[in-house]
Amino acid sequence: MKRDVNKFESEELAPEIGERVVAINRCSKVVKGGRRFSFSALVVAGNRDGQVGYALGKARENADAIRKATDMARRNMVKVTMKERTIPHEVIGRCGASRVMLKPASKGTGVIAGGGARAVLELAGIRDVLCKSLGSATALNVVKATMDGLMQLRSREETQALRG
Repeated sequence: MKRDVNKFESEELAPEIGERVVAINRCSKVVKGGRRFSFSALVVAGNRDGQVGYALGKARENADAIRKATDMARRNMVKVTMKERTIPHEVIGRCGASRVMLKPASKGTGVIAGGGARAVLELAGIRDVLCKSLGSATALNVVKATMDGLMQLRSREETQALRG
C-alpha cells in the first residue's frame, strides 16, 4: 500500500489552531414588525506556538457571527516574540480606555490573567505571565490592548540589531 508522504507530513507538522469565543453581543433594531436582532462575536485564534489573532464577526445569526469571526481570526494571526515559556520584558498595551500590563513570570507561575487577555495569552502559547487589566474592561478593547502589548515585545537580539 503506497502512502502520499507529503500530504501526511504537512498535516503532522502543522500545529493545531485553537479558537476561543471571548464575547457575544446581541444588538436590536426596532422596525415596523418588531425587533430585529443581530449578533457580534469576538473570537481569538492561536496555534499555542507563538501565533495568535483575533476578529469580530457580525451576522443576523449567532452561529454565523462566530463562524465569520473564527475565519477572520485565523487569517489575521501574527507572530509573537517569546522567551522560552514567558515574555521577554514588561510592557503596557493600550487601546482606547483599556490598558493591559504584562509582566514576565518565573517557570511554573501559569497565566495570571482574566477574560480576553487570558484567551489571547493562552492561545499564543505563553505559559508563565502576570497580567493586569487597567481602565475599561470592554472585552474587545482588552483583547486589542493585549495584542498591542504583545506586538511591542522585542527579543534581546532584535533590540541589539536595531541599535547596531
